[in-house]
Amino acid sequence: MSHSYEVLASEEVYAGRVISLRRDTVAMPGGAESVREVVHHPGAVGVVAIDDQDRVVLLRQYRHPLGEHLWELPAGLRDVDGEPPVEGARRELAEEVQLAAEHWSLLATAYSTPGFCDEKVLVYLAEGLSPVDRPEGFTVEHEELDMTVERVPLADAVQQVFDGTIRNALAVIGILAAAQARATRPRLRPVDAD
Repeated sequence: MSHSYEVLASEEVYAGRVISLRRDTVAMPGGAESVREVVHHPGAVGVVAIDDQDRVVLLRQYRHPLGEHLWELPAGLRDVDGEPPVEGARRELAEEVQLAAEHWSLLATAYSTPGFCDEKVLVYLAEGLSPVDRPEGFTVEHEELDMTVERVPLADAVQQVFDGTIRNALAVIGILAAAQARATRPRLRPVDAD
């Protein structure tokens, strides 16, 4: 019989611009209690944008916690109230790489670090790419001023995952899922799935 992990007490420790941290006291099997620190994150979306030449759009962006540049997919926070995730993915694709896509599918849903964080990431496949202007009011700033955008053959991107060149978890998940989807044609979920 499954145990119900009831939260007995919860205390906010920190509230920041993007994340917050709380300390939960949780009822454990056998009657014990345990304290769990939980990082709350609004969630994110990522886009595996593949062009008609079977190339994936990648960004090279500086990530301060690691002190290095990483190859990534176009991606961003789910920080617009009421915005459906796929609309956030469309917005991020236009903001970061000035592209739109005709065809969208949901490739994968992942919890990035479920041992301590509730971040849920939805990874979309975008095909039928065309150039667009950045959305009105969007300003390129901070690390985005230093971003490099490249189109890499999907097979090469897969090899870069195995070589360790691509290490961003969202990019690893998205690239491998897209390659598998291209190879086996599984039934992908609709864009409004979770």
